[in-house]
Amino acid sequence: MANQMKKVDAVIVGFGWAGSIMAKELTEAGLHVVALERGPHRDTWPDGAYPQVIDELTYNVRKKLFQDLSKSTVTIRHNPSQTAQPYRQLAAFLPGTGTGGAGLHWSGVHFRVDPIELRMRSHYEERYGKNFIPEGMTIQDFGVSYDELEPFFDKAEKVFGTSGSAWSIKGKVVGQGRGNPFAPDRSDDFPLPPQKRTYSAQLFAKAAESVGYHPYDLPSANTSGPYTNTYGAQMGPCNFCGYCSGYACYMYSKASPNVNIWPALRQEPKFELRDNSHVLRVNLTDDKKRATGVTYVDAQGRQVEQPADLVILSAFQFHNVHLMLLSGIGKPYNPITNEGVVGRNFAYQNISTIKAFFGKDVHTNNFIGAGGAGVGVDDFNADNFDHGKYGFVGGSPFWVNQAGVKPISGLPVPQGTPGWGSKWKAAVADHYTHHVSMDAHGAHQSYRTNYLDLDPNYKDAFGQPLLRMTFDWQDNDIKMSQFMHGKMRKIAEAMNPKEIIGAPKVQGTHFDTTVYQTTHMNGGAIMGEDPQTSAVNRYLQSWDVPNVFVPGASAFPQGLGYNPTGMVAALTYWSAKAIREQYLKNPGPLVQA
Repeated sequence: MANQMKKVDAVIVGFGWAGSIMAKELTEAGLHVVALERGPHRDTWPDGAYPQVIDELTYNVRKKLFQDLSKSTVTIRHNPSQTAQPYRQLAAFLPGTGTGGAGLHWSGVHFRVDPIELRMRSHYEERYGKNFIPEGMTIQDFGVSYDELEPFFDKAEKVFGTSGSAWSIKGKVVGQGRGNPFAPDRSDDFPLPPQKRTYSAQLFAKAAESVGYHPYDLPSANTSGPYTNTYGAQMGPCNFCGYCSGYACYMYSKASPNVNIWPALRQEPKFELRDNSHVLRVNLTDDKKRATGVTYVDAQGRQVEQPADLVILSAFQFHNVHLMLLSGIGKPYNPITNEGVVGRNFAYQNISTIKAFFGKDVHTNNFIGAGGAGVGVDDFNADNFDHGKYGFVGGSPFWVNQAGVKPISGLPVPQGTPGWGSKWKAAVADHYTHHVSMDAHGAHQSYRTNYLDLDPNYKDAFGQPLLRMTFDWQDNDIKMSQFMHGKMRKIAEAMNPKEIIGAPKVQGTHFDTTVYQTTHMNGGAIMGEDPQTSAVNRYLQSWDVPNVFVPGASAFPQGLGYNPTGMVAALTYWSAKAIREQYLKNPGPLVQA
């Protein structure tokens, strides 16, 4: 029998960006809050202590900050005719674990959202007609507008200490030269000016301009100078050490829950964080219309019940969906009938990469960098160009984002180079600091055939069914990859390199679990305006269990062209405001079904 703890006002599952934002907002509202993090305690000290932290073998190769797949993982298959197999070795995507979650090991690229992507289906139907959207594509509107979210994007940037170049503020253009002309209007400038451009970013910007594109500084949650955020947390200036993604920042320069929110939260007497607490399920009343708390396994292996009036599922995208399925919150998705909501609209990111190699007279010094520093172009993002004649849905930003090329895992060489030996060593020496890597960061759409459910064959270390991921690339993804790759290649060619490598997806390309792409998993517990096609309403509140809220990228009805973190943060602040100003005054559904 589980040990029962004293009841609290709110229990939060997962202590990454969404969980830490919710914890801060709810304690400010006077609630007694407990956060449960399944991984170990982590912080800048000692986890980010220099020089131990800049250890590629420990962090990038042995994956210290990431999920332990021997305890819990997902199973993966390409289609329902296959038997899914467990994802046993971290490669394609890298969920975090421990205090800060993925917010500790992320890179720092901190975008908002293109307003069109918030009303994806409506926009495409209005501009191109309903028949333009392929059969089986299940894209939806978010149910919230950019104008509604803008104050929360601004709030998040001030908490994160984001560096960047605005294009327009309150309708006035201010960013000609380094801002993004395709960006939506802002209520205020970035907290910090943009980071300095690496030489590779300078080459990319010049080449992009020469082919008629519009380069801009990437918005970066790596500080361009010293900063104190709205919670009083202090940050130091980034020194371009190149150890961002996969590492805790020893300079206190990369925004993370540990640096930007935890210092303020730990002073709150009504807040408690319990690490090494693996939540098994949300406990519900007999009629399944109200949550009574959660049951978790503590560091000693004991089952513990934590009663609470309010339950926040703010774990990684996969885990939010998994907990809803295990707990019986919402109807599981059935791809055959296209009915049900939990597990529906799983989406990823449609990446394409080009590497340009130069002679020894071009020094790109790839060992330096910062996770969010770089230059992008949005000429082909969202719907910034006419899709009509190309026959695919979705857009992609292109960018050079030099984050620091590592001496073990980051050694690109030209085609035809042997995989080992003296010729390989010579090729590495010739090209390590003489190449530029660029990405098309394609938005990935949702499809009827890509979904999540419980695996009937495999269980985790706690005896519960693993989450099963049925996923593969579709025709729309192939078309988009080929188009974007061609447009981005023009930039590479304009740099006049001696060789270009990289290719788009082709027909027959299957999702490959062995090659890293991104950790940008989306959907499965999506938001919307119709309980028949969404698991949570526009405030991220469960349609079925109104005292359960589910912030995170699990709420995205499809993937975005941009990285998801900025959108996750803004949506969480939006949801928290609704809880504070509406739900706490009158607990119950915030939107009538």
